[in-house]
This record gives sequence, structure tokens and C-alpha cells, in this order.
Amino acid sequence: MIYVTGDTHGDITRFKAPEIKRLGKGDTLIICGDFGFIWDDSEREKSTLKKLAECGFTTAFIDGCHENFDLLESYPESKWNGGMARVIAPNLIHLMRGQVYTIENKRIFTFGGGHSQDIEFRKDANWWEREHPTHDEIMEGIHNLERFYNEVDFIITHEPPASVKYCLGVDIFQRIEVHALFEEIIKSCRYKKWFFGKCHIDKHIPIKFYAVFNKVIPLK
Repeated sequence: MIYVTGDTHGDITRFKAPEIKRLGKGDTLIICGDFGFIWDDSEREKSTLKKLAECGFTTAFIDGCHENFDLLESYPESKWNGGMARVIAPNLIHLMRGQVYTIENKRIFTFGGGHSQDIEFRKDANWWEREHPTHDEIMEGIHNLERFYNEVDFIITHEPPASVKYCLGVDIFQRIEVHALFEEIIKSCRYKKWFFGKCHIDKHIPIKFYAVFNKVIPLK
């Protein structure tokens, strides 16, 4: 079974939740950005990654706004379930921007990255411009969707579409190019559900949108 949850921000206690402890071999848990366990390359972090890699299920994550992109991009890219990914360990996978993966016969389009609201506090210390999706990544996403005739089962992003932010009453401090892509996907693509983690809340926005944070939701 495939499950989706929100940003973990390097908090290992999230994996002690009963819904996650029930996951087993063959299951996949997808995290909607801000994974946070590849941050400082410390011995403690390496030990934590080893523990995650030893879980019976596969943990897959898209990147968010709070990632160490220098460390993350040090892992080589390879093909995984039909899309390009970074394999941190055999069952610990970074799902890259604009890719379509086939997991348990479900097509899943992923697009990480976004815009940090706390950029002014982090810019001189631990902020990476690569949190912003590039034009090339957006074009690759468009191309990959077209390969599947703009039809997938699920969409998983870190940022929500701008129009959904308005529905949530969330201020949009800065428009970024990926917002335009998401609005176009709403109009031109067929999909069952769209999940995003940026807003740190658990809320269903009818009909197809799901802000997810602490909940662990099965994809069905």
C-alpha cells in the first residue's frame, strides 16, 4: 500500500506514530517535502538515516524549502520506478521534480521545492536558492505529463497551487514560476487527488486537494 504524510523536518518521532509503525514490507510512505534528515552530515544524522533505511517499508520524499541541497545533490541520480530519483539507500528515495513514477500500478507525479517564508532569517546561514524550481525542471514536468497524456492517479507537491492557498486563507508572499505550472495542471490534467505539505495542516479542500501534515493517508 502507498501512504502519504506531511513534512517531517528531521523529527524521528514522526516515524513512531502508530499509523507508520504498522507499515511493512512492500509498503511505501511518501513525504510531501521538508524531509530534513539530510541536513548536517553529522554522525547522529548518519545513524538516523541508517535506521530509516532498515525499516521494512520504503520511505520516499520530495524536497521542500528546508533542505540542504548541497548534501542532497551529492547523491547520484538513477532511474527508479519509471522516473529519475536519488537513491539514498535501497528503501530510502528522493523523488525528483517533474517526474512520473509508477508504484503499485499507480502513476504519481511529483514536484518538490517552493519558497521559504523565513528566508530573511535563514539567507545568510542555511538557505539554498535551489529550493526554487527552475524553468528546466518545470519544462521537464510538462514533458513527462504529456508522455502520459496528462493523466496520472495522484499529484504530490510541496507547494500548493496558488488558488488553493487562497482557499486556505494563506498569504502568498511571492509568486514563483511553479505556481503557474500548478494552475495549468489543474486545468489540463486528469488526476484523482493532489497532496501537498507546505502549509503544515491536515485539511481536505474539496474536491481533490489535501493539505497533509501529521496524518498518514492511504492513496486509493
